[in-house]
Amino acid sequence: MPCVLVIDDDEQFLNVMKAMLSRSRFEVIAAPDGRQGIKMCGDAPVDLVITDLIMPEVEGLEVIMELKQRFPDLKILAVSGGGRNDPSSYLSLARALGANCALAKPFTMEMLLKTVNELISRD
Repeated sequence: MPCVLVIDDDEQFLNVMKAMLSRSRFEVIAAPDGRQGIKMCGDAPVDLVITDLIMPEVEGLEVIMELKQRFPDLKILAVSGGGRNDPSSYLSLARALGANCALAKPFTMEMLLKTVNELISRD
């Protein structure tokens, strides 16, 4: 069963993501911030990381850079609902830093599952 690590400081979003992905037969682990997400990724192998970009302490862009440096083949999906600027600028930067794909919040369950399946099935 593929393992997905979801990193987001919004507890409600984390719970929704865990439920959606678990129902679709993924093992899901969750971290409430970037620092814990990086640690969890080092502690156990994961097939995909889904990270929010705007978080306190360690932001998603830092998470992407750190994880890509430590695990170059790791698949990363960046998600963002905004910030001070247009969310598309954060998402573009996330892709430039190594995220394999980026989705703007809110997104549909179908869009999420399609993206996750595509990322995990890539070799």
